[in-house]
Amino acid sequence: MHIQILKGLSEVIDDYDLFIFDLWGVMHDGITAYPDAIKCLQTLRARKSSEIILLSNAARLSSSITAHLTSLGIAEDMYDALLTSGDVTASILSDREKQQSHPRGPRYFHIGPERAQPTLDACGGQEVVLEDAELVICTGFFRKEDQVNSYTDLLKSALTLNLPMICANPDIVIHRGGKIIPCPGAIAAHYEELGGAVERFGKPYPAIYNSVFSNLTKIPRPRAVMIGDSLTTDIRGARQAGIDSLWISGGIHAKDLNMQPSGQLEPDKVHEIAEQAGECPRAILPWLRW
Repeated sequence: MHIQILKGLSEVIDDYDLFIFDLWGVMHDGITAYPDAIKCLQTLRARKSSEIILLSNAARLSSSITAHLTSLGIAEDMYDALLTSGDVTASILSDREKQQSHPRGPRYFHIGPERAQPTLDACGGQEVVLEDAELVICTGFFRKEDQVNSYTDLLKSALTLNLPMICANPDIVIHRGGKIIPCPGAIAAHYEELGGAVERFGKPYPAIYNSVFSNLTKIPRPRAVMIGDSLTTDIRGARQAGIDSLWISGGIHAKDLNMQPSGQLEPDKVHEIAEQAGECPRAILPWLRW
């Protein structure tokens, strides 16, 4: 296995026509956009032959993410499309509703913040108390201060009712402004540990990548590349989707990689961490930059 260490995206620019970018850890840290990443998008955008798609595991719909990106300085004209796991969750659940002989949508219990309401509305169905539910939809934590163990009793009750869970964001943690924040995927993993059944939408699962190539682009997969910071979501998802990947080391794995403030990487460490995850991205670069 050999992972090439790049200085910037320009070194492989002629090999691809479609560039799929993760957001958190690649374009921004949740609070601030990375200036080099914005410059990279702008430079890539000037190449008329290239398409740019942003791919996020956010449980919210892309319309709300677009507004957040704009506030960070990532304007809509810098990319061709944005797709979130919330979009995919809503699309799949609403399609399932339409396929029922008497479509009414599922009765679901929601674990997550109120801001996820547009995603729930797009899914269809009816929000009910746990005892009346047919499934659980998890979009996040009720409160920012909650920890995964705060949900143990609730999840045990759901398990007693034999309720499957839909997880609208598979991420376990993210780095927000330098802090580690647990994500919906952590609740889903805890439910599985207790014996519950979970279905996830988002990276690395195939539905979100299939949606890209079915609905958002006509560029074939061999001419596409995924640029992300997470081995278990971005890089693994790309491999399973049959596309190349570039690994951003300055994101979630920066500490594991012993990356220096200058961006310098140790080749042996890069290969060690990738092998531990069972992944082999085509190349690695410290940050998204041209």
